[in-house]
Amino acid sequence: MPITTTEKIWMDGELVPWQDAQIHVLTHGLHYGSGVFEGIRAYPTAQGPAVFRLKEHIARLFTSAKILMMEIPFSEEELVEATKAVVRENHLDSCYLRPIAYLGYGEMGLNPLSCEVKVAIAAWPWGAYLGDEGVENGIRVKISSWQRHDPNSVPPAAKCTGMYVNSSLAKVEAVKSGYDEAIILSSSGNVSECTGENIFVYRHGRLMTPPTSAGALEGITRSTIMTIASDLGIKVTEENMVRSDLYLADEMFLTGTAAEVVPVASVDDRAVGTAKPGSVTKSIQKAYHQAVRGELADYKEWLDYVG
Repeated sequence: MPITTTEKIWMDGELVPWQDAQIHVLTHGLHYGSGVFEGIRAYPTAQGPAVFRLKEHIARLFTSAKILMMEIPFSEEELVEATKAVVRENHLDSCYLRPIAYLGYGEMGLNPLSCEVKVAIAAWPWGAYLGDEGVENGIRVKISSWQRHDPNSVPPAAKCTGMYVNSSLAKVEAVKSGYDEAIILSSSGNVSECTGENIFVYRHGRLMTPPTSAGALEGITRSTIMTIASDLGIKVTEENMVRSDLYLADEMFLTGTAAEVVPVASVDDRAVGTAKPGSVTKSIQKAYHQAVRGELADYKEWLDYVG
């Protein structure tokens, strides 16, 4: 989906014009993938635009940086305020936000410890990541031939820029094969996650999602859905699953900040349930869409109003 340009991007403490938000060609992060990032959304509410679970996203940016031994030169509170400023200064009612911390220009080599850490936050309008049709009727997914990287190779717990080559390879394979998305398995054959989404399977009266030990990201939308489902009276568990568990699912959906809640119609050309979004998926999807827009009082603490 093409990016729609906005007016300003926050870079290292100041708002600069979109076209001036540039880096040097010898930036360390460009050559070695040494950066961490977040995907965040802001939504329109009755009290004005609000960023959904902003503090949790910024906190995860810092935990990713810690894993990579990067010292972010701003506090979490400063980046929370900077994120809201980006939404406000660009006059956006709803948008996708991309904070990124990366190693900058000044050192070229595999020892990154002397590199300066740079930080930027951009925002732009963005619709349904996997398409409106997919959100409404479900998407087609396939098991990728690419495996999820092992935690002792590169840590899946860090939302690191370079590690997303793994996801890109799987995504391209799926799209070129005529599918909407790919499911990546761990080296032991357990279901891990999709290229940018967590996985939920409903079967035998309970909702299951892979544990982080299978290589799944500890997703913030994943956590949100687990809370919402529990509040709806749906039993939620973290369980290892293999590909045949997906084939036999009664319902299945994907979650993520960009994707939100997307039903899965088929896996490897095998229909999931009736190949249409089921009642559990639709109830969770509805509650999520209400929560992010401030329409459910129980979840208003998840909103940071831009002001």
